[in-house]
Amino acid sequence: MAKPAPRILLVDDEQSVQKMLASALRKDGYEIVSAIDGREALDRLDGHAFDLVVLDLMLPRVDGFEVCRQLRASSTVPIIMLTARVEEIDKVLGLELGADDYITKPFSIREFRSRVKAVLRRSQLAHASEPARDAIVEDGLRIDLDKRVVELAGAPVRLTYVEFEILVALAAHPGRVYSRQTLLERVWGDSAYRDPRTVDVHIRHLREKLEADPRHPELLLTVRGVGYSFRDR
Repeated sequence: MAKPAPRILLVDDEQSVQKMLASALRKDGYEIVSAIDGREALDRLDGHAFDLVVLDLMLPRVDGFEVCRQLRASSTVPIIMLTARVEEIDKVLGLELGADDYITKPFSIREFRSRVKAVLRRSQLAHASEPARDAIVEDGLRIDLDKRVVELAGAPVRLTYVEFEILVALAAHPGRVYSRQTLLERVWGDSAYRDPRTVDVHIRHLREKLEADPRHPELLLTVRGVGYSFRDR
């Protein structure tokens, strides 16, 4: 039996953008469901499964930030945000709310297709069958690699896909220093089109969820001028 095509929810209120992106994605073999505002997007997401959400930031009725916030309250489906605004705060806020990636308009169709393929590939690998792996346990932190579950002092910690992948990359090799570019390549598959500061946002978010004092981290350490490492055991 043929594997069903990945199902993508494409949310953008500009008809020309909808037509252009949907056409490109369908040529790549994806099933596309469209929404033209945030309220319609939330309605389509209610009770329906998607493999990816492509979400414009500036939407009528309910904006992309709020759609992302509500979606992240109940789902870990990958989200790529689209924004026509270049302010860094837009990108940071989108990532803080749980978006997996963002693209600033205008962008090339080649870049867009590359981002979509990379996010879907990561998601598929995360759910692929593979030999059981031991959990990573460190000072009250437990990372179940197979179930993709993180617990701190026995309480579950909800992480986005990207946060989990960065945490595993660091925790699997305590003491090893990873540059921002290396983490970009490990998590996204490449570092093209991406601002290395994206990693800083996810690290900050991880610290807020895992560290007793995020301003003075003891698990996720900064190596000035180089990158990040997980505390050596």
